[in-house]
Amino acid sequence: MIIYLDENLPKYIAEGFETLQRPEGFKKGGFKIEVKYIPTEFHHGVKDLEWIPKVGKQGACVITKDVNISRRKQELELYQKCGVGMFFLKGHSKKQPLNTWETVQALAKHWPEISRIAHEEKRPFGYEFSLNGKLKRVQ
Repeated sequence: MIIYLDENLPKYIAEGFETLQRPEGFKKGGFKIEVKYIPTEFHHGVKDLEWIPKVGKQGACVITKDVNISRRKQELELYQKCGVGMFFLKGHSKKQPLNTWETVQALAKHWPEISRIAHEEKRPFGYEFSLNGKLKRVQ
């Protein structure tokens, strides 16, 4: 199972979560998950309409701060058609995104549930989450 971080999240967070997650996948009952970074796998600046089908072919999931993917008709239809699991990380508000440490906190807090959903749920799906609060199903 692959979970991608979109380019609106720092590469070092993707690398850090890959480093932390790798040994967890080998523990009894752990989910084997690879954490990858969309620009590293495809290219920097890759358009959503280009990476979504590629991620879908891999049966992968994506964590992104771009909550508008779930609101833009063409992208919403594409991720649903391609069978992508999406996790949308929301900031404090549109004008106040999460800083780096808050982003790490939000991911760490929700990682067990994100991992479980990515491993168990049939795609496509979409969930929103924030630093405070629970994962909430969208679409």
